[in-house]
Amino acid sequence: MKVAELMSRDVEFIGKNDTIQAAAVLMGEIDVGALPVGSTDAPLGVITTRDVLFRVCSTGKDPATTLVAEAMTEHVHTCDPDEDVEAALDLMAGYHVRRLLVRDADGKTVGWLTLGDISRKLLIDSGTVRDGLADLSRYSRREVSDGNHSRD
Repeated sequence: MKVAELMSRDVEFIGKNDTIQAAAVLMGEIDVGALPVGSTDAPLGVITTRDVLFRVCSTGKDPATTLVAEAMTEHVHTCDPDEDVEAALDLMAGYHVRRLLVRDADGKTVGWLTLGDISRKLLIDSGTVRDGLADLSRYSRREVSDGNHSRD
C-alpha cells in the first residue's frame, strides 16, 4: 500500500510568526495534534501539542505572546507519496515521530501521514471494527426485540 492511499490531503499550515495561542486555536478547530509551520513550498518545522505543553506551558511562557518559531520542532520528517506505507512506518519508528509531511518530487507538500491514518486503515481492513460493529448491531436488535431497553 502506498502513502498516497492513506495520507490526508488537506494540510493546514501555521506561520512561524503566529502565536502559540493562534496555533492552539487552529489545532482545536480542525481537531489535530500538530501543524506544519511555513508553507507547502517551504515547510520550516512542526508545532505539536507536546511542544506547546513542554516548551510553553510548563516554562510559564504566555501563549498569547510566544511565537510558534520559539516552540516548534525545527526539523520536518518527510516521505514520498509513492513510498510504501511500511517504509513510512519505519521512518516514524526510527525518528520517534507520529506524523510525516508528504512531499512530491518537486518538494511541494501534498499531504500529511499520521499514525492515526494508518491505524484506521489497518483496523478497517482487518475487519476488527466491521465485525465489532456488526456484533453490536445484532446485540442491539436482539435487545429491542426482547423488549429489554435497559442502559445498565
